[in-house]
Amino acid sequence: MVITKNNPSGGNAKALLLAGGLGTRLRPLTLTVPKCLVPIGGKTLLNYWIDNLINAGIDHARINTHHLVEEVRKEIATVNQRPELMLEEFYEPDLLGSAGTVSENRDLADNVTDILIIYSDNLSNINLKQFLTYHRAQKSPLTMLLFHTPNPSACGIAELDEENTIIDFIEKPENPKSDLANAGLYALSAAAFREIADMGGFDIGFDVLPKFIGRMKGFIHDGYHRDIGTLESLKQAEDELAAGLFRRAY
Repeated sequence: MVITKNNPSGGNAKALLLAGGLGTRLRPLTLTVPKCLVPIGGKTLLNYWIDNLINAGIDHARINTHHLVEEVRKEIATVNQRPELMLEEFYEPDLLGSAGTVSENRDLADNVTDILIIYSDNLSNINLKQFLTYHRAQKSPLTMLLFHTPNPSACGIAELDEENTIIDFIEKPENPKSDLANAGLYALSAAAFREIADMGGFDIGFDVLPKFIGRMKGFIHDGYHRDIGTLESLKQAEDELAAGLFRRAY
């Protein structure tokens, strides 16, 4: 593990940014630009999340790296020039999968009450401070951010009861029961983070979330959220920002 500087204070929550993917569907752009550093509206995806984390009062985050690692390291160094947040690197010579990354970063749960897991290839105006407040009020081990998707068969889909408990979750269902899709953002208690770390799974969606059915909550985000997974979605995001459809809620 590469640590850029010591954490000055700790705080009540930390964050794990998942950013090691190859971004194959964004080629040729990602042949030279790491997916988390794809610019939208003159700002990288990663920096949208850094600003959001700082607004939420989180001063310690870790990011996994793999593809074009030197470019990401330059960005980490730039982030760490800001006094509000310390960003560490966890380098993966071979990609571990989202759950595997949690397993190898079990220590993030030390001395905090909550952990945010963020898929940093999404562009979202979710207010992380409000999301964490909701999670803590529910006293659930895990809270999943959900959004309404126009294509539920292509997403992980959750079904909620009247108390927003997730009573069913299926990755890419043939016959979706709802349009509430996993937004790739989770708030977890430290104990739940350790539980996931000890599972030894590979993928959070397939290997972990089914084990939390009935004891995790859903938070429905009605604001802006887009997976920047393809060149088409990147173009849509650029157009939407230019049209003023992305408004910061933090």
